[in-house]
Amino acid sequence: MERLRAAWPPYSHLILGALLWALQMLVSAMLGLYLRNGLETSRLAEVAALYFLGGLLAWPFALPTGRFLAYGKPPEARFAAFFVTLIAATIAMTAFLFAMEYRIFYSRWHAPFGSGIWVFQFIFTSISAFYQFLVIGMRLFLPLGLGCLVVSSYYLAKRLR
Repeated sequence: MERLRAAWPPYSHLILGALLWALQMLVSAMLGLYLRNGLETSRLAEVAALYFLGGLLAWPFALPTGRFLAYGKPPEARFAAFFVTLIAATIAMTAFLFAMEYRIFYSRWHAPFGSGIWVFQFIFTSISAFYQFLVIGMRLFLPLGLGCLVVSSYYLAKRLR
């Protein structure tokens, strides 16, 4: 029970941390786009929103989970707990948002909502989008996102005692 209580951070850490993490992911994506094609894309605002929201929505899942896993552990284990939870939550949330956008685009050609074929189409369209994000979208987290991940994980591991 003590571990569960210790896992829940103050609301200020959730809100401020989410905003800072989202900003880091946005800057990472923009730097990645700049290095690859000089920010020349017709969907710059959408890409920026996707990575910002992915980071914003991932933090409230990653922070308590990382704190739960890191509770009572040595610094190296705390670092690993935050590293894994931050990377997993950020990738999963950003990929989920990408998949939902992908699904909205393709929904006009899908069967009526709730039908058996619709469920099949929804599942496989989402899986395809998730895979496409892993192959194409993950590159925008590099090189800056990896540095942000290491620094943030180190900071969180040092802060949690």
